[in-house]
Amino acid sequence: MRVIATAGHVDHGKSTLLRALTGMEPDRWEEERRRGLTIDLGFVWTTAPDLAFVDVPGHERFLTNMLAGVGPVPAVMFVVAADAGWQAQSREHLEVLDALGIRHGVLVVTRADLADPSAALGQAAQKLSGTGLAGVPAVAVSATTGAGLPELRDELARMAALLPGSDPDSGVRLWIDRVFTITGRGTVVTGTLGAGTVRVGDRLRMAGSDEELHVRGLHTLEHPVEQVDPPARIAINVRGRAADGLRRGDALLTPGRWLDTEIFDVRSSSADRTPPPRQVTFHTGAAAIPATVRPLGADFCRITLRRPLPLRVGDRTLLRDPGSRRIWDATVMDVRPPRLQRRGAAAHRTAQLGQVTGTPDGAALVRLHGLIRRADLIAMGVKPPAEPVTSDWVADPEHWIALGERLTRTIQDHAVRQPHDPGLSVEAARRQLDLPDRSLVEALVTGTPLRLRRGKLFAQQEVPTLPPDLRHAVDTVRAELADSPFRAPQADRLTVLGLHTRALATAHAAQLLLRITDGIVLLPDAEEQAVRILGKLPQPFTVTQARQALDTTRRVALPLLEYLDRRGRTVRIDDLHRRLREHRPPTGG
Repeated sequence: MRVIATAGHVDHGKSTLLRALTGMEPDRWEEERRRGLTIDLGFVWTTAPDLAFVDVPGHERFLTNMLAGVGPVPAVMFVVAADAGWQAQSREHLEVLDALGIRHGVLVVTRADLADPSAALGQAAQKLSGTGLAGVPAVAVSATTGAGLPELRDELARMAALLPGSDPDSGVRLWIDRVFTITGRGTVVTGTLGAGTVRVGDRLRMAGSDEELHVRGLHTLEHPVEQVDPPARIAINVRGRAADGLRRGDALLTPGRWLDTEIFDVRSSSADRTPPPRQVTFHTGAAAIPATVRPLGADFCRITLRRPLPLRVGDRTLLRDPGSRRIWDATVMDVRPPRLQRRGAAAHRTAQLGQVTGTPDGAALVRLHGLIRRADLIAMGVKPPAEPVTSDWVADPEHWIALGERLTRTIQDHAVRQPHDPGLSVEAARRQLDLPDRSLVEALVTGTPLRLRRGKLFAQQEVPTLPPDLRHAVDTVRAELADSPFRAPQADRLTVLGLHTRALATAHAAQLLLRITDGIVLLPDAEEQAVRILGKLPQPFTVTQARQALDTTRRVALPLLEYLDRRGRTVRIDDLHRRLREHRPPTGG
């Protein structure tokens, strides 16, 4: 069943027309029927054609209610009275519909029994001509006599057939337009289901929070059902901790499929091209939220909401000045925009957005962000344009190349500044490039002259160059170890030579000394020498036997054996014995 809204000036016969079409009463409140005008939203339906109607108020004081009704629907029945013609709220409603991008509708001139409808038809068609509703079918009717109703039903059926299809597999975003309580059942909410499927037993997330609500029951057109496919008017009996706090303008969502946002960028304009004021009301779906506008230049603005909403790229929304009642259309361009902290950032952002034609697709969004998670693109409502470069990250090709070049320069500059320690850690590189994930740094190494070794990034030469004073101290230790390779110098001797912890780490990186543990260094070939010597001992052997064979002290022997254990050269059998790990010769044909 398709869902459409009414629109038009107060007291032009919208509710009366719906009674004639459906045989149902759209005005739900006694006050509405007593005063003869629609105050809140009404909902009726007919099976010939198969349509549900959202009846919206036409009085200027209830424009917010009108916006809540038309926001989620794709088509409209625009009503003008033959005996009154085009009026103030006719114009205001048309501005709203055009700003929301509604392109499907039927123009209906009512009360054709009270006045010749031709003048009103011609006037209304002329007013619609400069909007998205230009050229829609027009029908003159009388709800009193029934004249024109068969023709109107035919036009409504033809319009319904032209409406775009709904995706039952899409994530649900149900804007709540009514909330009430049923004794014994609890909270019930209603809305227009434009996409996605809702089933009894589903869990739906409340927008702006992590709270989930359980779908206890479903009704559509007053009939209980187990499942509702789009499009449809739907009533959901929900249960959960947050159910009592639901209100009009909230949204129920498929968990994991939507991004909530308080700050986003839009392309905005009005009929006279004037920019919106700083404080506005933001309208989308059935929501009306106070918002702050920051102009970015040209037709772009940054919107900050008082509370987060589930928005997607391409959403057609409205900005409204409550004082002047003026409106601006606002098409959502980006729901995860960068911060504007540096001087000139707003102008740069405007230039970026200005390069996007129409609504951003996946490729345009990746260009805007440079790097963005694939899951976020999907939640924004766009298809990722490429496979991730690493993990879930999708990169703009030009930005990715530029990042690789920056990384290379960063490592090269570091090696020049610190030749004794030319390797830069992956985490330090991530911070310098302001990247959100370490895996991006590691992925960038591919295609650059850089090398990643032991958690550090190196340029062409990964062995550090020691300054003269450090090289002299290292050469002194190497000379002392030449005759007794396993008699490591004492800690006080290293201190005298100026070989503190960082200096020893540099010497180790330069492959001039082998650091077994803090305070114990040997020559670089000490590992291989030790394995050869220990290989001559009966297997297994004790620490004492190893110490004697290596001609060293227990201070050196025990850490050396533990180092060989870690390197996989020896295997500890029990508390006293070790043996060399067996090396199996390679097999081949």
